[in-house]
Amino acid sequence: MTGRIRTYLIRYARRQTGTVSYLTLVQEAELGLNLDISHEKSRLNEMLAEISTTEHTDGRPPLSCLVKVPGSKGQGDNFYKLCEKMGMGEWRSLKQDEEFLKNLVRTCRDFWLDEANFQKFA
Repeated sequence: MTGRIRTYLIRYARRQTGTVSYLTLVQEAELGLNLDISHEKSRLNEMLAEISTTEHTDGRPPLSCLVKVPGSKGQGDNFYKLCEKMGMGEWRSLKQDEEFLKNLVRTCRDFWLDEANFQKFA
């Protein structure tokens, strides 16, 4: 399932603008998860964190920056805490920095729009 999520987010980065909602991700990537069930939503969060950690470790931007938390303007605390674990800064500071998420999304999109990166890493 993580492979499907990663592939979907790479394609999303290349073809769409902005961010994708959890519900749209689940539906369009055909994950079969019910986000009304807390453990299934937690599992999706775990998979997104796993994907982003692997991407970051391999020198690529975290793909989960493209997934918008329902009812918020962008990301929830868990995303920023993940960024802190990856060494990007203190999570509260990252969350308050309006440019941080915008720059991360732009970096992610630019990385995957580069045809050489797409061919090598997708």
